[in-house]
Amino acid sequence: MPGSDIAGLTPVGVDEVKAYLRLDDGHEDAVIAGLVRAATDMAEAFTGRWLIARDFEVALAGVAGWQRLAPVPVVAIIGAARDGVALPVGVYEVDIDRHGVGWVRLLTGDATVRVTVSARAGLAADWNGVPEAVRAGIVRCAAQMFAARDDVGEGLPAGVTALWRPWRAMAL
Repeated sequence: MPGSDIAGLTPVGVDEVKAYLRLDDGHEDAVIAGLVRAATDMAEAFTGRWLIARDFEVALAGVAGWQRLAPVPVVAIIGAARDGVALPVGVYEVDIDRHGVGWVRLLTGDATVRVTVSARAGLAADWNGVPEAVRAGIVRCAAQMFAARDDVGEGLPAGVTALWRPWRAMAL
């Protein structure tokens, strides 16, 4: 593992950013750790994808028909429950399309009831599976924020967006 990851939720370690910045001591580790978390959040916001796979729950209206799950890419839809009781498989259907969008279809519905869906979304199971271009963009973004701490800046550097753009989820 190149550098220490931060609670397993960032695909880039502090040591990678320190190497990019050519820093040898640990005086700035806490600052860099925060910048790595911020850069990871920025990567997820820019691409519209969760990088590291994690479980989530979402409440959906209990109406019949297909409903979209917001996080992408969905890798598994674990189940659905109403009032804490698991719904039997014959009451709903699930689908994950080729873009990683998760869908849940209730076969019968009641608009007054909420259904909780459990699922898992993310590009990679762990930091090692995150595409190298996305990781490199996080390193560059964190390093840029470190170097320009007192400068407001004009948004993401062009080199970072160039690395992330191929992974961006576009909706037409």
